[in-house]
Amino acid sequence: MQPRQLRWETLAALRTSGKGRLSYCRRWLQDEDILEGCMSPLVLSPYSGWVLDRMVGQSAQEITPSGSSTPKESAPLTNRSSSLEKVTPASRRGSSPFSLDLPGFLRELLILYSVTDFAYMLTTQGNDDLSLLETDQEVFPAVPPSKVAEVEGCIRMYEEMHRLKGKEGLRQRQEQQEQMVRAVYDLASEQLKRFDELKELKQHQEFQDLQEVMEKSSKEAQGQQEKLKEEHRHRAKVLNLKLREAEQQRQRQEELERLRKEEGQERLRRLYSIQEEVLQLNQQIDPNYRHKDLPRIDLSAYSNRGNQICGLVSGLIRTTSERGFPTQVDVANTERALQEMRGLISSMQQEIAAAVEEKRRKDEEEERQKKKELLKKEQMKAQTPAPAQQSGGKQQKEGLQVKAEESTMQWYQQLQDAAEQCIASFSGISNCKDNNEVKKIKTDLQKAATIPVSQISRIAGSQLREIFDKINNLLSGKSVQSGGRTVSVTQHPQGLDFVYYKLAEKFVNQGEEEVASHRDAAFPIAVVASGIWEIHPRVGDLFLAHLHKKCPYSVPFYPALKEGTSMEEYQRMLGYQVKDSKMEEQDHFLKRMSGMIRLYAAIIQLRWPYGNKQGMHPHGLNYGWRWLAQMLNMEPLADVTATLLFDFLEVCGNALMKQYQVQFWKMMLLIREDYFPR
Repeated sequence: MQPRQLRWETLAALRTSGKGRLSYCRRWLQDEDILEGCMSPLVLSPYSGWVLDRMVGQSAQEITPSGSSTPKESAPLTNRSSSLEKVTPASRRGSSPFSLDLPGFLRELLILYSVTDFAYMLTTQGNDDLSLLETDQEVFPAVPPSKVAEVEGCIRMYEEMHRLKGKEGLRQRQEQQEQMVRAVYDLASEQLKRFDELKELKQHQEFQDLQEVMEKSSKEAQGQQEKLKEEHRHRAKVLNLKLREAEQQRQRQEELERLRKEEGQERLRRLYSIQEEVLQLNQQIDPNYRHKDLPRIDLSAYSNRGNQICGLVSGLIRTTSERGFPTQVDVANTERALQEMRGLISSMQQEIAAAVEEKRRKDEEEERQKKKELLKKEQMKAQTPAPAQQSGGKQQKEGLQVKAEESTMQWYQQLQDAAEQCIASFSGISNCKDNNEVKKIKTDLQKAATIPVSQISRIAGSQLREIFDKINNLLSGKSVQSGGRTVSVTQHPQGLDFVYYKLAEKFVNQGEEEVASHRDAAFPIAVVASGIWEIHPRVGDLFLAHLHKKCPYSVPFYPALKEGTSMEEYQRMLGYQVKDSKMEEQDHFLKRMSGMIRLYAAIIQLRWPYGNKQGMHPHGLNYGWRWLAQMLNMEPLADVTATLLFDFLEVCGNALMKQYQVQFWKMMLLIREDYFPR
């Protein structure tokens, strides 16, 4: 095969190779990828030295030392140059980057570089392509070493030139980019300023529009407000006139209502005062009244009529309370009832006074007879000799009584009967389990009667008068305050009897408990009890009944054991407290008896200092003298008699001595000489 043919085949192979098919463009130098390739240092293929050695060796054999060539050889060289020139334009048509006007030896060097690069590629592909490379090397003549270095320097200069051009292009492009960014930034800033100015202008316009609207609405509101104020002033004037007229009318009505209420309240107070007076007058009529000196007087008719009058008055007051205020007719009716009650009391008092006067004359005659007999007895005793006195003393000792006198027992029984009748009179209050209203009244009355007595103590002082007034007002039918509630005995028809009974019982209980513990307390309790007894005699009778029942020795009375009576019941009759079939201790029993006797001894000698001192004491020292005489006439009991005599004389001995003088000292001698030895 001819070498020329082989060259063309080589060129054809190069054209069909991977690099031969690449298209080159001058604009690529402006791209970053191409510039990055240019910036990296260019190096020859590792097989370029081998290719050059082979080519130099072959060229040395072909070229003569004279350096001349035959025309035949020059022709192929010329043809080769022409073929290279043909190849080079072909490469220009492929847009190679080496398309600059260079000398012929540079073009040949480039072709050689391409051949060596192609040979390197063929070497990497296999041994088959190596034979083609060797054939191709035989075609090209070898290049002298000095020219190779020159070519290599030119290549490096070309690479450096392209690198510098790439840098300059990159710099220019960066500057252009920065200018573009700066221009865009300036444009954006200007647009933002224009936008802000436009926005501010719009806000200012909106603010002005809003301010104008607000001013307009404010003016309208002010005008409307002025209209409303004017209307309000007009309405206020009208309302003030109406209010003034209404206030004047209301004041006139209130004045009329006040006058009507005052008249009604005045009539109601008048009714209450009439009712209180009627009740007080009715209390003076006792249906069970039996005067000890006038047993034949019967006051039941007066009591029945008095109760009828009280019921009539209470009914009128109840009716008027439901209706509102009483009328003048109601007041007139109650006044007629009061006059009738006064006439009833006057008739009863006249009848009693007549009977008492008749009885008094009889008593005076009997008293004169008794004094004569007593003088005769004293004269007989004075004439009797001393031995006879001793024998008489023994006879008296042998003749001591065990039972009380008949008159004393009758008096005792009358008091007990009065207490039983009082209990029966308020049975409606006692048996009120199903009636809550009556039960409430009962509780209030009991507290109002007992609490003031419980407040009496040995250091009561000025409180005694307040306590006395409270108890006296309650018994008089007036309203009192107890536990924050208003209480009156007129709340129930049986309320007065109930309060009488509970008050007397409380006085005795105070003697049994308070005086037994604090002996000095007997005097303040006694002075209040004596004052109440003097104004309300029924309280005194019930007090004696309770006292005789709890302390039979205050009669004096020794209960006898009757057939059919159990021992517990008999012990209770003697005054002992029995609980669970066990009798109380003797010391406690004597202490209770002592307290009650001390209270009784204080009552008979004391009077209420603020009361009427002109009258007689309702239960004075004469009863104490009688008790002492009867006690000495009875057989003494162990412990009991000595204790009671000591407490009685310790409390009221001085008062008895002032009252009876010589007779009292005779009694003391009798106790020392005759009674103690017993």
